[in-house]
Amino acid sequence: MSYAFEPSPGLPDPDRQPGFYSGIVAKRFFAWLIDLAFVFAITGAISLVTIVGLFVIPLIWAVVDFCYRTITLTNRSATWGHRIMGIEFRDSTGRRFDLATAGLHTLGYMLSMSFLLPQIVSVILMMTGSRGQSLTDVVLGSAAINRPAESL
Repeated sequence: MSYAFEPSPGLPDPDRQPGFYSGIVAKRFFAWLIDLAFVFAITGAISLVTIVGLFVIPLIWAVVDFCYRTITLTNRSATWGHRIMGIEFRDSTGRRFDLATAGLHTLGYMLSMSFLLPQIVSVILMMTGSRGQSLTDVVLGSAAINRPAESL
């Protein structure tokens, strides 16, 4: 049987290596909350320092969020929230994110967060899939995994 999105051969197999995906959905949620706090703090600081920023907070939030996620995902394939929760992203070949993959993942995340239906689909996919992949992860073939010991 052929699927639109074939399982990624470079990612750990959830049946043979379930430890890579153990608790991943809950960890992603808590990482998201931590990242939300970081982006809120950075946005608030920029808005207060620039004074004009108080009038364009949504724009500043979008720019800060995109830059924060893309830079941190490029750096160690994990945002600060992911690092605190002990998880990281891998692309379809099993490698850490490069700049292009991090940018596409962040763009997909931001687009899915901008509309209700993709948000719902993303949550359902994470809750029901064996790899805990969001909609963006499914499209890119990426997944969040528990950080392997050698990545510390």
